[in-house]
Amino acid sequence: MVSKALRLLSMLGDYPDGVALSDLSRATGFPVSTTHRLLSSLQEQGFVRSDPASKRYALGLRLFELGQQVSHARGFAGVALPVMHEVSERTGEPTLMAVLDGHHQVYVHAVRGRQQVQIRGEPGRRGPVHCTSMGKCLIAFAPAEVRARLVAEVELAGLAPGTITDRAAFEAEIDRVRERGFAIADEEHEPGIRAVGVPVTGPDGIAIAAVSTAAPAYRMSVGELEEFVPVLREAARELAALLPR
Repeated sequence: MVSKALRLLSMLGDYPDGVALSDLSRATGFPVSTTHRLLSSLQEQGFVRSDPASKRYALGLRLFELGQQVSHARGFAGVALPVMHEVSERTGEPTLMAVLDGHHQVYVHAVRGRQQVQIRGEPGRRGPVHCTSMGKCLIAFAPAEVRARLVAEVELAGLAPGTITDRAAFEAEIDRVRERGFAIADEEHEPGIRAVGVPVTGPDGIAIAAVSTAAPAYRMSVGELEEFVPVLREAARELAALLPR
């Protein structure tokens, strides 16, 4: 039942405006009675809220509170944002941060750049690791056993024209990222978007997080993005010294 409750919470995250009980039941494959019972229990604890008028369910504030506690404990809010703002001031583009969570990455923070048209990141959202610059860095600089497992098991879904979907090619890409110390995603996650990322590593060389600069492909070539690597590396070194482990 715990796994079912967690699945419900994950599913609710996809419906920021709320979702009807019947729709949630269909989406999860749980019987309506089971779905209602789980939602009622979660609501009692503040993890879920419901609108009496619309009869729609959404995530509760308790999850936000826990998220804030995690952010505070990891030092991201107080430490990362000033560093990320400095990066965006120097690049003019958005700066993103993510951490590894199983076979996905979770966006922790996003800072806007100066451009009118820019890539947006949504803190708290999960994303793929195989086709993003930060995801590749998080894999390449994960502990050896984790890196090997992710290279062998992560789903290589073709999401954009440049997505690497061949297992051998993906392994070679991760080796290249580890050798170069940065990763490029050239229209691999979404068409028309490019990004460059670097790992934030501890003294043991293991990634604590990753930071990236993202931009529309029409405005930024791969070569121009690579020119931001020294700026990102400088920020990563500062973050590595400040972030708790």
